[in-house]
Amino acid sequence: MRRADSAVVVAVIAVSFSSILIRWSDAEPLAIAFYRVAFTTLLLFPFVFLGQRSELTGLGRKKIGILLLIGLVLSVHFSLWITSLELTTVASSVILVTAHPLLVASISHFYMKDRLTGLNFVGIFVAIGGIFVLTYGDFEGGSLTGTNALGDILALVAGMCAGIYILGGRKMRKGIPVITYAFVVYLFCTIFLFIGCLVTSTQLLPFSDKEYILFFLMALGPGILGHTLYNWSLKHVTATVVSVSLLGEPIGSSILAILLLNEPISASVLMGGPFVLAGIILASINFKKRRKRRRRAQRI
Repeated sequence: MRRADSAVVVAVIAVSFSSILIRWSDAEPLAIAFYRVAFTTLLLFPFVFLGQRSELTGLGRKKIGILLLIGLVLSVHFSLWITSLELTTVASSVILVTAHPLLVASISHFYMKDRLTGLNFVGIFVAIGGIFVLTYGDFEGGSLTGTNALGDILALVAGMCAGIYILGGRKMRKGIPVITYAFVVYLFCTIFLFIGCLVTSTQLLPFSDKEYILFFLMALGPGILGHTLYNWSLKHVTATVVSVSLLGEPIGSSILAILLLNEPISASVLMGGPFVLAGIILASINFKKRRKRRRRAQRI
């Protein structure tokens, strides 16, 4: 299972660059979301066409309908989160958008048979507590009014959508190859985002070469190496482990924001970061032990 663990680590690093690339773009939020997912879909197309056409044509109406809904949820997630980055800081937006492990854990525990132990719950609550410490600076001094408040709300709702997306992927990935799953979901997501751009009269053309390079990097890094690796890992680890692991993104994004965007790091980020990381470790360690015990039992 080391490959799955390594995939989660690589995915966390890749998605940590997402907010930086978005901030560097001058395009409107919906346009950024559309091109990011559209380019990701195009990058996956050759792999589906050359190696998984039979899996694609054999999905069936029911599975396609579920994947359509997952794509819709993903489109809402990207729309709200990228918009939130226009209204609040990188640290605040990324922290709040990843504050969904409790939702994922509860649903996964009661409805998906990913049973949690007391240690797992402690880890999740420690991670969530770290997030509250991290966000303290934004809540302090009445900053919940105006654009910061709207950005925080959009990021929170986007986080809920991310939780639903992870749970949907955990359920569907058991019977669908990762490339086929990702391609179909991203394709539907692209269609919904395109419709959103038309409805809101968002500019889609023309853009400078710099913008298209940024869109491509968003697709290759956070898209392929980030979300697609998450989708692959969902077949091998529980949805809760993946969801809690996403909490590593605020740490990486905050550090990158300091280095590349000159956004100062607050004391609350320095205090809350270790708790988030500790929560990730506590929430993950027992799952590994349970998987080892399960494999030993199967050998016997």
